[in-house]
This record gives sequence, structure tokens and C-alpha cells, in this order.
Amino acid sequence: MAYTKDDPRSALEAPRGGAGPKADGAIAAPEFLDFTVLPPDVVSAGGSEQWIVRGQNFVLIYTEPTAGDLIWKSSLQSEQVLLLIDENSAISGASDGETHDVTGPALVVVPPGESAITSTGSGPIVSLVQSDEAEWAAKASNAASYATPHPHVAPLEPWPEPVGGYKWRTYQMSDVPADPKRFGRIFRTRAFMVNFMEAKSGPRDLTAMSPHFHDDFEQASLVVAGTYIHHIQTPWGTDGTKWRPEDHAQVGSPSVTIIPPPTVHTSQAIGWRTNHLIDIFAGPRHDFSARPGWVLNADEYPSPAE
Repeated sequence: MAYTKDDPRSALEAPRGGAGPKADGAIAAPEFLDFTVLPPDVVSAGGSEQWIVRGQNFVLIYTEPTAGDLIWKSSLQSEQVLLLIDENSAISGASDGETHDVTGPALVVVPPGESAITSTGSGPIVSLVQSDEAEWAAKASNAASYATPHPHVAPLEPWPEPVGGYKWRTYQMSDVPADPKRFGRIFRTRAFMVNFMEAKSGPRDLTAMSPHFHDDFEQASLVVAGTYIHHIQTPWGTDGTKWRPEDHAQVGSPSVTIIPPPTVHTSQAIGWRTNHLIDIFAGPRHDFSARPGWVLNADEYPSPAE
């Protein structure tokens, strides 16, 4: 773990050392899913384009919508998380017999059951669902990568139910004041943790990188603006036939990079204009949750220890 002194993550407890749920299993390769070069998996009759990818515990649907188009209608056994990326992202959602209108940037939690989402704007919308929603997991363009579960990734164990029960919840990014002592803008549900980080201008300082690793969970890095290089190093084991070279993969926006444990990784913004990255985890992280004030909706979604 290597963080600069002014990085809030420097106060985190160090990982155990890469001893995931099955440390003798093969370490998965990272996946770089750049939607600027991959064709959409779905194009609706109204012209909306969708890319569907997955990790071990989640499915991510990235939508570039046509205003007025129905982009989602389905029934789920678990909560769904929606990310309205910018001020042009807007939805009208029907759930539990009620209609909810939201303009981004925002994070929305949709309760289990039947729901329908219409895009009322032209900005991107991201949907996160659990991978045990088998219908959606099967639609992922990289579904074959998870035909066999990755041994270093812990199974999803949902956290306690939300205070007040399941309901539509909206978190506007404009309501979150800046705080240099907090790392990003972190929200969690029973199954997800999302760091809806703020956009930044210009390239990252190459002398202030943050290489680190996770013991037993994947990280999905969603780039929604700018250009990044994801630097990823796979640890060497005793079997040299399974060694792989370092990755220094450049991706555009939008793109999703799946970073497997226990690879050492850090992301470098290189675009000279706006760069914006959102980190996604399934399930919630215990280390981030243990930091006072970091999880902005902790009063609604308790941790297992509470």
C-alpha cells in the first residue's frame, strides 16, 4: 500500500496480504472494457444504446439514452442502484406505484420488485444489479469470463436491510459538501458501495500515485469522462507459467475496468481536460465503512457490526 500523506486512504488499515478466500487459486486477469471501441450490446427501438458487463458479484448496464426512451422495465429480487452521471442525466422512474423524477448527478436506489425507468434527458445512466439476477448476468458481453467463479473473490453477503425498509432513495451530489478529510463521495447499499468521485481537470501528478491491492474483492473503475491509464501488476506465485506482464492499459470514456484481487493497481488520469472516474464495489467495503463520516448514507444502510 502506498499513499501520499495527504491522501485520506493513508489512514486505512493495511490488507492482510492477498490471502483471499482461496489463495492457491489462479489470479484472474484484469478486463478493460472500453465502450468507445466496443459496439453496444443493445440498441432500443428509440435509439438508446446499452453496454452490459459483469464482475463476479455485479452486473453493470451503461446506457447512452435517447430522451423519452424507456430504458429499463424489469422485476428484481434485490435493490438496483442507478447512477445519473451528469446534469444532462435525468429519469422518471416508476416503482411501488409511485413516480419519481430525478436529475443528475445523483445516485438512486430502487427497491426490489417491478420498476420502469424512462430517460427524460440525454446524459448517461448506469444501472447496477446483483449477479445472482441470472437473467441479467447472462446478458453480459463478458459472461464467459465468470463461467467459473474467480477463487480470490469472496461471495457476496448482503449487509443488513436499510433502516425504514426498502424504498426509493435519491442522493444528489450537489448536496455533498467538499471535505478534504473524506475520500470522495461514498454511498452504500446492502450489496454495493459506490465512490462517486468528483471530476478533476487535467492529468494526475505522476509523483503522487497510489498503488495498492485488495485481499478478496474486485474493483470496477468506471471512466465517464477523459482518458486514463490503469496500471495493474499481478503478483508472482511459485508457478512461473502463470506469471503475466504488467498492464498499463489506456482507456477512454466511457469504459469499465475490472480489477481483480490481489493485483496491485492505481489509475492515472492523462486527459488534459476533464477526467472523471467512479469506483464500484460489490459488496460494501469494511475498511471504508470503518472511517467516520466517509459513508454518506450510513444512517440508512447499517454495517453488520451495528
